[in-house]
Amino acid sequence: MLFNTSKCKVMHIGKSQKKYPYYTNNQQLEEVTQEKDLGILISNDLKVSQQCQSACTRAMRILGIINRTTTIVFRHPDIMLRLYKSLVRPHLEYCTAAWSPHYCKDKELIERVQRRFTRMIPDLKNLSYEQRLAKTKLWSLEDRRTRADLIEAYKIIHGLSAVRFSTFFELSHNERTRGHSLKLHKKHVMTDLRQHFFSDRIVNKWNSLSEDIISASSLNSFKEKLQRLHNDGSSTGFFKSA
Repeated sequence: MLFNTSKCKVMHIGKSQKKYPYYTNNQQLEEVTQEKDLGILISNDLKVSQQCQSACTRAMRILGIINRTTTIVFRHPDIMLRLYKSLVRPHLEYCTAAWSPHYCKDKELIERVQRRFTRMIPDLKNLSYEQRLAKTKLWSLEDRRTRADLIEAYKIIHGLSAVRFSTFFELSHNERTRGHSLKLHKKHVMTDLRQHFFSDRIVNKWNSLSEDIISASSLNSFKEKLQRLHNDGSSTGFFKSA
């Protein structure tokens, strides 16, 4: 296989990584601390703050265009929601399984976009954020990331994804474990970053679901049951807790 040397770069990950120079075609490869892959910014410290900033910047830019080009007459909630869901929110949710933030500052940065949007609807700007979400029937973006993680887990566990189950998960073999029949094994991890990696952060959430939800006959049925769980006032803690 031929490589374009000018497009090849080296990123050293890990504190104990020895930063050896790498060469191809007798040319030393450029060393970088951050690179974009499939639209996701990957840093050498594996933190997602830069990706959050990038997603927020793109979303805010489009939100600014909507704010400047829509008059009060056309700021009906239905119109505004269509614009937001189709043009803004996808930038905040693209591939979040790979970069879901866990630092409060990053979560708030992302949520700030939706806060601004809901204030753009004339009849809602004087309400609290929670009231604006209720009026527009929107989930907080943090809740939607939890939902996206659960959907991805359902697809992997039920063989609806190209990702093999064994790549990320292992079924729990604890016979004393209460709950549903597809509980996942919670692995012991040493680092904060690993603790918040997709295959680790989703285990407690998945294990907390009921048998009725995890055994949904289809992905659409699973989504509907998550919607009902979210709408249940007693489930607020499920979506909010880490």
